[in-house]
Formats: sequence, C-alpha cells, structure tokens
Amino acid sequence: MNQDRTTDSGIEVQPLYDASSLSGDHSAGPGRPGEFPFTRGVYAGMYRQRLWTMRQYAGFGSAQETNTRFRYLLGAGQTGLSVAFDLPTQMGYDSDHPKAMAEVGRVGVAIDSLADMEMLLRDIPLDEVSTSMTINATASILLLLYQLVAEKQGVSPEKITGTTQNDILKEYTARGTYIYPPKPSMRIITDLFAYCRDELPRWNTISISGYHMREAGSTAVQEVAFTIADGIAYVEAAIAAGLPVDDFAPRLSFFFACHMNFFEEVAKFRAARRLWARVMKERFGAENPKSLMLRFHTQTGGATLTAQQPENNIVRTALEALAAVMGGTQSLHTNSFDEALALPSEKAARIALRTQQVIGYESGVADSADPLGGSWMVESLTDEIERRAVEYLDRIDAMGGAVEAIESGWMKDEIEEAAYRINQGIESGSRVVVGVNRFALETEEPVELHSLDPELQRDQVARLTKIREQRDQAEVDTALKELEAAAAGSENVLYPMKRALAAYATLGEVSDVLRGIFGEYAPRAH
Repeated sequence: MNQDRTTDSGIEVQPLYDASSLSGDHSAGPGRPGEFPFTRGVYAGMYRQRLWTMRQYAGFGSAQETNTRFRYLLGAGQTGLSVAFDLPTQMGYDSDHPKAMAEVGRVGVAIDSLADMEMLLRDIPLDEVSTSMTINATASILLLLYQLVAEKQGVSPEKITGTTQNDILKEYTARGTYIYPPKPSMRIITDLFAYCRDELPRWNTISISGYHMREAGSTAVQEVAFTIADGIAYVEAAIAAGLPVDDFAPRLSFFFACHMNFFEEVAKFRAARRLWARVMKERFGAENPKSLMLRFHTQTGGATLTAQQPENNIVRTALEALAAVMGGTQSLHTNSFDEALALPSEKAARIALRTQQVIGYESGVADSADPLGGSWMVESLTDEIERRAVEYLDRIDAMGGAVEAIESGWMKDEIEEAAYRINQGIESGSRVVVGVNRFALETEEPVELHSLDPELQRDQVARLTKIREQRDQAEVDTALKELEAAAAGSENVLYPMKRALAAYATLGEVSDVLRGIFGEYAPRAH
C-alpha cells in the first residue's frame, strides 16, 4: 500500500472525511449537472440520456488492415471510431521518405494521400459514425482528407462529426511529434478553427490534450493545470485572429488520461470542468453556455499497463474506465491488456470494449448523474485539485502564458521531475505495482500477440508510387503553389490545401510546402 497515504499529486489522504474536510462555502452543495460551473457534469441527465461514446483506438499497418479492424469493432458494438496514425504520417513524411524507414504502419496506420483515406473509411457511413483522429502537426491535412471522403460518399458537411486532436502545444512538452515552430503552428490551428466554423459546423476543432503529459509523468494536478493553460493559449490565439469567442469555443474539446488513484481521478475531472467554466466566463467573457462546458474524451492509462502478468491490465483498465465514467466523461477508450507488449490483438481489443459495455449496461453507475457528488472525500479532493491547478495557472500567467512556459522548457521540466518521483517510488517499493515490484512470477506465461506484415512498407511505397503516376501532376503543382502563396501571406491555408489534396497531392508534399515557409522547430537547449 502507499505508505505515506498521498495521491499521485502529493495530496494528503485523510483516514476519514467529514463535513470539516471541506474548504470554502459548500452550504449550497456542489450544484447540479448541466448548470454552471458544471462540476457535476455538462448535461443534466448525463448517461440516463445517452451513454458515453465507446471508442477503441485503432490503427496499424495499411489502411486496408485498419479498415478491417474498424468494421470488426463497429460490429462488436463500438459507437465511434478513434484513429491512430503512424509516425511518418504524424511528422508529415510520405512512406517513401528516408526518415520513414522502419516506421511505416508501426504505431498507427500509414496515410499518404486521399487514396489511403478512401481505403481506410471504405464501407463506413460517415453520416452515422463520429470519428476521433489522434493527429496534431498534420491535423488539418487529415481532417481535409476525411472531409473529401465524406463528400465522395455524398455526406453533407453538417452531418460530419468527430474530433481532430490538433493540440500542438503538448507536443513540445510531452510527445515530440511537432513539425513547425509554435507561432506558425498556432496559425494553422486557428485557420482550422475558422474553416470548421464556416465549413464543418459539427466538427470538434481541437482536443486539448492532457493525456500525453500524464503519460509522460505529470501528476493529476499538473495534467489539469497544463491542459487548461494550453486551452487558454488557443482561445487567446483565436481571439487575436479575429474570431469571437462564442463562435469557436463550443467546438473545443479535451482529452485526459485516467490513471489508478480512483478518487483523485474522479475529482480531477470534476475540478477541470469547474475551472474551465470559470476561466471561459471570467477571463474571456463567453456567454454561450456551450462555450463554458469542458467536454472531454478519456483514455485509460497506457503508462499504467505492465508487460509482466499482462492479464492484470484488464483489472487496471476496468478501474480506470469506471473512474472516468464516475467523473463524467463524454467519450472513452479502454486500453487492451496486451498493449505493453504489442499492438492490440482482436481478442484483447474485444475484451477492452466489453469492459466499457459491462460498466455501461450492467453496473448501474450510469443510472444517476455524478453518483459520487457530495462525498466528503471527493468534494475535498475536487477543491484541492482546483486550488493547486490555479496556483500553476498563476505561475504560467506570470511567465507570459503557455507558449512562453513551453519554449523556456519550464513545463517539460515540471513533468520530468514528477515522472522521476513516481519512478523512484516504484523502484523503492513504496509505490506498489502488482506483478512488477510485488507478487511477481518467476516465469511469465506466453501471450498471443498481433504481428505486422513484414512487406508492409514495400507495398505502401508501391501504392504511393502508383498514385503519383496516375494523378494530374500539373493540377497538383498548381494547387501546391497556391498553398505556398497562402502560407506566405495571410489567407486561410486550408482552402488551397484541400484543393491540393483533392488532386492527390501527398501528405508529405503538402507538409514540405509549409516547411519551406514556416521552417522546422528546434527545441531550445536548457
């Protein structure tokens, strides 16, 4: 057990909670779901009206293989798609680029052109399925490819629903899949905001992501604070670009991790909702209630999965999923038990999906909104997480905002220090990980793992070569020149980008045009 009785954020856990444990004025209680400041949920009826969207993150190998997995999951009862892209796609390289060697299709699906997106979404009705795409530096490209496929299906723009992650700021602190420096990256993001306002009114333009910061080692408090700081930076950038706050804020969404400290995780989600509502109302003067709602997707903790005794991960994932539901998530991905070893097998992905379904349909926790609301422990933790997150926001404001905190390296340093403390706890044994530093086995039972086609890259490159040979090269060249001019000027880059992609310009070609204008980001040494 955790001997010092603190949460992952270092909040001391009391042996017993009662009314004296609460700070501030709680005479009116925690409020009602669907009402400002939304502590108890963004919708009045929560899951009695509709269960959260059940998504299973999937993407590997070729578009054809991933399409097969998508249709398998939809047939098993999944209610939304969640797409993982390979590293070359995330970094703006085509599959035949030298930097793509050995990475094509490894951690996600390879998408080089509209032809790949057409194959990825074959026989999937895009007017009926909501799709989340975990993509950042190249988010505008993947969104436009998705829209082009929907148009080919005859789906009207107002029926296209989903989310692009599109959160570049956390890439500089936690993941590293950035291409351009922060300022031009922010311009592309605000161009996407404006494009969707006019062209794709139901698309969530960004999923401001604390998940990857948490996976990199941040505490729950840091996850809330740094995610909201990034959100503030995006709102400020959009306003500076001339967008009224209530024109774009209702389509902002968030993405959080859910780790193993059950009550802290529930409280984290409640605190984040309340804090965001207050920031939007008090700092930005938003008036539309939807602008104040922190709607979020949750993924169970990848960093909490263990390669040792991997079946234990089924229990970990179930507890984390339950905490996310108790915290009021709008969308949920449950990790597969074998993900610490390889990409998920079909069996593991099905178990992960069934975990959500058992919680949603059998446990009864969806019958009442915020069932832990009013718990002295949960309310106390909610208050303390919010208080500590506000302290972080004040420090970030003093630095000049999230972009400055990122460029200085401060935010990354804070996360790395927290990760070091967690690792120290595991190594010392004060932080128990079952099957790793306690209750370990001398020999591990083998697990059947998913394997990738060794000929994948060769086949993908051959497909890409054929696309280049068959397209109208003059049309591609003209469209790319238009994109270059837009990037060098002030025009919204998504319109010429769409024309280029419709002509089967590749993701790498479009990214290279922007590299030529914006340059590439080099982290500051510190």
